[in-house]
Amino acid sequence: MSNVSFLIYVLMMFFFFTVPSASSKGDHRVPSKHVALFVFGDSVFDPGNNNFRNISNDSKANFWPYGETFFKFPTGRYTDGRILPDFLSMYLRIPLWKPYLAPGKHNLLHGANFASGGAAVLPEYSVEGPVSFSEQLSYFEDVAGLLKKQIGDEEAKEMLKRAVYLSSLGGIDILFSDVYINGTQVQRQELINMVIGNITQGIKKIYAIGGRKFAFQNVGPIGCMPVVRQILLLESVSSDECYEDLLNLATLHNDALAKAIKELETQLPGFKYLIYDYYNLLLDRIKNPSEYGFKEGLIGCCGNGTFRGYSCGVEPYELCSEPSEYVWFDGGHPTEHAYAQLAKLVWKGGQKATKPFNMKQLFELD
Repeated sequence: MSNVSFLIYVLMMFFFFTVPSASSKGDHRVPSKHVALFVFGDSVFDPGNNNFRNISNDSKANFWPYGETFFKFPTGRYTDGRILPDFLSMYLRIPLWKPYLAPGKHNLLHGANFASGGAAVLPEYSVEGPVSFSEQLSYFEDVAGLLKKQIGDEEAKEMLKRAVYLSSLGGIDILFSDVYINGTQVQRQELINMVIGNITQGIKKIYAIGGRKFAFQNVGPIGCMPVVRQILLLESVSSDECYEDLLNLATLHNDALAKAIKELETQLPGFKYLIYDYYNLLLDRIKNPSEYGFKEGLIGCCGNGTFRGYSCGVEPYELCSEPSEYVWFDGGHPTEHAYAQLAKLVWKGGQKATKPFNMKQLFELD
């Protein structure tokens, strides 16, 4: 098996009903300052939806040591504690996320989190198991219908208009393709164009249902993920090097995303947005960990191999004693401590972190 094929196999293992009803208790009228957040994306935003999918345990994070620091038990989040949407919910003073696919009643008045580890944008990379972007959109459409029944058409329309729609998309499509290894520049651009095209179509669907405020997390520095470095760099280069072709492809995607979202602003009346620069904010912590209170930026806290790139929680594996000293918890996901820093910047950071608004400002917009 080639290194590329092996990487794609490991990533597929790594990143990977009933429609829940809204709560029926109390007065369901939406208060004037009510806030709701709807979350779409992959494993960096997944609060445990994969726990409720018919997929192998290798594609879940429902075992120790995931969840060890905050929850004290594995929740399905791909880190040691809380993820970025959890911190945003705390800033918004709404409950921490319950996976949308979890059985039982849900208070959908605060929104819902549809994200799923391994979720792709393109159908060809939407492997069986994770909740693809198109399926997440379908779930959101169901929720919008439930809200109309619960609080009435006009109240639901206002709620959906005031809500923010947060997404983290595209990274899985880049990782599961092989154009960063064997592709020409034309093929790389074609991949990005298809991914961005599908994302914008999804945003237009949310807009048609009633969404007006959108928050985009761009693709992170995936060439620096311990799992990528472990497999593609083959430990044959300096220990602080990242895989440049993947970094370049992520940058290509992020530039195209910014351009496409700017175009949507001109096409869709009332469309407001922010783009949070996950790529550069995380890369700076990877390259300069001590400036942000970390001791290690390139090696995972949990995993196997020189860079602890994979097999976190699967014997034999190593586990650091203090996750807060690491940027990465496992081979592809930041620690709770890193997420906490990033969430603070998303919430009230300046233009270098998130523009043209931060999340607090976006929620406050009429």
